[in-house]
Amino acid sequence: MGKTLPLDREGNLGRLVRLMVTTKSHAQAPARSLDQRMEALQRANDVRVRRAQLKRDLKAGNESIETILLDPPEWVETAKVFDMLMAVPKFGRVKASRLLNQCRISQSKTVGGLSERQRTELVELFNHRG
Repeated sequence: MGKTLPLDREGNLGRLVRLMVTTKSHAQAPARSLDQRMEALQRANDVRVRRAQLKRDLKAGNESIETILLDPPEWVETAKVFDMLMAVPKFGRVKASRLLNQCRISQSKTVGGLSERQRTELVELFNHRG
C-alpha cells in the first residue's frame, strides 16, 4: 500500500503542503548599507559611460578592436565580445556572428572570458576578413 500523509486539523492536505513550502528558507544576498549600494551603483554607471565612449571611439576609428581584445582594460572585461564587434564600422549582427562562429566563440562570451587562443584567433581572423 502507499504511504499515508498526515493532514492538518481540518483534514486539508493542500493547506499543509502550502504551509510547508512557505516556511522553506531562501538564500539571500548579504545585506548592504546604503553607502555600499550607492558606491556600487556609481561604479556600474562609470563602467557604462566608459563603455559607451569606447563604442563611439571604435565607431569613429579612434580606437582599435585588436587592442581592446588583446589587452582589455578592466572595465571592458565584463563586456560581451559580440557587443564590442558590433561597434566596429561595417560590422553588423551577421558579420559579428560569423566571425565568432569561425573562432568557436559563444555570442555571450565576455572579453575577459576569452582564452589566449580565442583572442589571437579572433584578432587574426578580424585582420584577414574580406
